[in-house]
Amino acid sequence: MPEEVKLTIDGVQVTVPDGTSILAAAQSVGIEIPHLCYDPAMGLEPTSSCRLCLVEVEGSRALAASCSSNVSPGAVVRTNTERLLKHRRTVIDLLLSDHPDDCLACDRAGACELQRYAYEMGVRKSTFAGEAVECRPDRDGSSMVYDRSKCILCGRCVQVCHEMQAAGAIDYFGRGFDTQIALPPGRDRRHSSCVECGNCIDVCPTGAIFAAGAEGKGRTWDADRTLTICPYCGCGCTMEVIARDGRIVEVVAPRGQGVNKGLLCVKGRFGFDFVSHPDRLTQPLIRRGKGRELEPATWDEALDLIAGRLGEIRGQSGPDAIGVLSSAKCTNEENYLLQRFARGVIGTNNVDHCARLCHSSTVTGLAKAFGSGAMTNSIDDLETSDCFLIIGSNTTECHPIIGSAIKRATSRGAKLIVADPRCIELTEFADIHLRQKSGTDVALINAMMHVILAEGLEDKAFIAERTEGLAELAEAVQSYTPEMAEKITGAGAADIAAAARAYATAPAAAIVYSMGITQHTTGTDNVLSLANLAMLTGNIGRPGTGVNPLRGQNNVQGACDMGALPNVLPGYQAVSDAQVRAKFAAGWGGQLPEKPGLTVVEMINAAADGQLKCLYVMGENPMISDPDTNHVAEALRALDLLVVQDIFLTETAELADVVLPAAAAAEKDGTFTNTERRVQRIRQAVEPPGQARADWEIICRIAQRMGCPVSYPSVAAIQDEIASLTPIYGGITYDRLERRPLQWPCPTSEHPGTPILHSELFTRGKGKFHPAQFVPARELPDAEYPLLLSTGRLLEHFHTGSMSRRSEVLDDIVPCGAIEVHPEDAAKLGVADGKQVSVESRRGRIEIAARVTDRVSPGSVFLAFHFSEAPANRLTIAALDPVAKIPEFKVCAVRIHSCVDQ
Repeated sequence: MPEEVKLTIDGVQVTVPDGTSILAAAQSVGIEIPHLCYDPAMGLEPTSSCRLCLVEVEGSRALAASCSSNVSPGAVVRTNTERLLKHRRTVIDLLLSDHPDDCLACDRAGACELQRYAYEMGVRKSTFAGEAVECRPDRDGSSMVYDRSKCILCGRCVQVCHEMQAAGAIDYFGRGFDTQIALPPGRDRRHSSCVECGNCIDVCPTGAIFAAGAEGKGRTWDADRTLTICPYCGCGCTMEVIARDGRIVEVVAPRGQGVNKGLLCVKGRFGFDFVSHPDRLTQPLIRRGKGRELEPATWDEALDLIAGRLGEIRGQSGPDAIGVLSSAKCTNEENYLLQRFARGVIGTNNVDHCARLCHSSTVTGLAKAFGSGAMTNSIDDLETSDCFLIIGSNTTECHPIIGSAIKRATSRGAKLIVADPRCIELTEFADIHLRQKSGTDVALINAMMHVILAEGLEDKAFIAERTEGLAELAEAVQSYTPEMAEKITGAGAADIAAAARAYATAPAAAIVYSMGITQHTTGTDNVLSLANLAMLTGNIGRPGTGVNPLRGQNNVQGACDMGALPNVLPGYQAVSDAQVRAKFAAGWGGQLPEKPGLTVVEMINAAADGQLKCLYVMGENPMISDPDTNHVAEALRALDLLVVQDIFLTETAELADVVLPAAAAAEKDGTFTNTERRVQRIRQAVEPPGQARADWEIICRIAQRMGCPVSYPSVAAIQDEIASLTPIYGGITYDRLERRPLQWPCPTSEHPGTPILHSELFTRGKGKFHPAQFVPARELPDAEYPLLLSTGRLLEHFHTGSMSRRSEVLDDIVPCGAIEVHPEDAAKLGVADGKQVSVESRRGRIEIAARVTDRVSPGSVFLAFHFSEAPANRLTIAALDPVAKIPEFKVCAVRIHSCVDQ
């Protein structure tokens, strides 16, 4: 701990840690020193360039820049003398001399820091005469506008781009009066390292950079501002929604707050306009007979029909003839209620959601190894790592805020190992890139452990004290030499050995993975292998270490926590445990089913076979997200009743018998749980359109019609019920969440939450090694289908595209999909970049543009699954991991032909 330093600022005695800046010391006692270039809330380094924060230090004739001058014992500092005021007025006067006098029309008026300081210091207009910058605003792209005439060259935007976002897209160019902040010469935003995150907008003090969509939409003081959580990926970023006249006009990030530390990605900042899209569902729809079109209906008519038909099907075919799909896009409270409805009202454990398709192998694998199937460490904690193993995670595109944190850590010297078949952005920062073939992860990880054991790099004390089963693991990996692994994986033997040494010898090494690990028929074994690697080196239960799965959607962790799975009740309490069932039965009333239910893919198969008669879908779109979607369509059409509750008429809703209009995240209250187990409040910013309602209200009204008197005065009451039945959420209440988020397990009202799991004991007691052997993917390329297809996501879009593709900015940046093809394969196949190709598997065919790139390896192709006009999952195989029942989205065989040839 640094020593304490005592000094005097404006007559006030101040005590702060050694190394604190004078400006920060003054702020700690409520003394404000004006500053324009420095942004301490964002963690930016001081540059002392604006010269507005100068102070007097007794004994020194020169003025000191308080942002970059640290405190010293006994110093006497003055911040508000006549000399300083004169100096600051001159600085403001000079800035205004080259600044447009358009405050009356400027969107930033009332929030402009330059305007505020000019007002406070009494500078009405500039006294300097001279040439002013004259230029038109730069409207390169649909996301942002740069008005150079308002730029004061403070450099905050450059700093946030380099130091925090770690994109390095903009910089200073030119000299003297011609100095400007810009992209590199000859580059536009779409052909540079700019990721259109817009973080430069939030730090700009004058509005020189602003969101194009917010221009002319009203004054800052006329806005309603709501603090909430982003509805896209699992990072759980804090954001502020700005609405006027009941419509969202802009999203910003509060300075330095949340897991995102004041940063947002392009989706979080610009992807909000789907909320007010004209495609929103505004009233219930009913199909009055097979083969007829969906028609508007009243809520009473729709709910009566649903309740009546559910009762009929349950009575005629039994409760297990009904399946329920919950949603990772909905709140914890809504997921809790829907699984309660399935079990307590309908009487079935046939409840699942899209976690089955992305991270069910994480839950099964980490639960077996550690006793808890969740991310072990915190996002903040990752930046303290000395070494990263990023495997199966395109982090900067799929979890951008975490990707930026990893890049910041590497800039401070952390080692980076990337194991990925593609050349993702992080490979540009990597010390080692292990370019393994898709589906060979077990062999790769086993080879790393072989090296660690052979060279004595394992943590013997940790293994002896906290684990069991090492002997079996050591025997299993003995044959996996790096040379053998090279033959299986294609990654170089020397690189595998170097990666093993770097990971094992780092003081704190973190594993970060995502669906490149989980979405395989060996997904559980892949996860168990990573757990083995972490335990073998003692990289678990400490800051900067851990096994860290990055969950794909905003509340996929919470949906799992709430029991939206066929084998567990809320808090991962097994449905097969009689005591657990008795506890929930006492809380809910009635008896609960004992037999575990069907998973997503199993429900689809049961529907196709005629065993499942009804499917109730809340906020899911299996027609795009599930494997082998031709089969999915046949199954859904075979149902006696399909109910879809969503915000848009999705591809799945188009097949429904009843469609219910739901509220979006910005239109309701509740909680989300992010990828690091952090439970956070979401808050209503605008009203739902038309007759749309929050999902939890809809569920309650159907349950009431089926004889269950479930009713809550607010979502807070639902959380109280969750806490009463779910030990890991036992201490979580809305009152506490209003003060700060909490990470589970949080068992009591006094518990502070748990940032790091397994610090002293594993949830299961001792961590258990589970040896795994390499097993090839279910379907590999052959002469008929010679290419290996892997599917995934893009930075600018999200899941099935129902939200992001209805965002003007996001769809403008990436309006259509493309399949990545290696130049060697393109040459053999006669495929040209940008031209349409036919992609065909044993299950289906699509047409899409080709993108010829060496990001993929020869023999492999990559396709994002966001685009309904070219649905990737028409091609994928529904082969399942035998434990987690997760489909193999990352490996299937395809063939490609140029559409010109056909």
